[in-house]
Amino acid sequence: MKSFKEKMPQIDTFIFDMDGVLTDGQVFLYKDEILRNLFSKDGYAIQFAKKKGYRLFVISGGYSEDMKTKLEGLGMTEVVLNANNKITAFATLKTKHGLKVENCLYMGDDIPDLPLLEKVGLSTCPSDASPELRMSVDYISPKNGGRGCVRDVIEQVMRVRGDWMSEGALEW
Repeated sequence: MKSFKEKMPQIDTFIFDMDGVLTDGQVFLYKDEILRNLFSKDGYAIQFAKKKGYRLFVISGGYSEDMKTKLEGLGMTEVVLNANNKITAFATLKTKHGLKVENCLYMGDDIPDLPLLEKVGLSTCPSDASPELRMSVDYISPKNGGRGCVRDVIEQVMRVRGDWMSEGALEW
């Protein structure tokens, strides 16, 4: 079995869950709105990976048009919300974008993410993911969800592939 570092050179596609990965999982209710937060260092890594030609996706059971707009603005190739079945959503993305399973990294944080984590080339989770996920993935980030775990995996893959701190790194 390959170590997670040996799988990194083949990764050209990042797929993330939203709540508990891109956010810290907290949801703030304000009037009729649900508010979530993003970590700016994750945002930097997302937009830089996009510049370097990586594909980035979100598959989430949650819903937030504002979050979708923000994530697309950072460079997400596509944001799939209200995904009750992440395997079905992934199959659609695979067909639509010509994704190869072995080139995909997925990061999830809770039990509904398990089926997709078992399908991708590199399975990852934040340090505060559920115990079931931490026992099942190739790599556990030392960072919590919404606190740098996304940057951690993007940066590691880009470093292994020689793309980190390359042309365009100093520009947002």
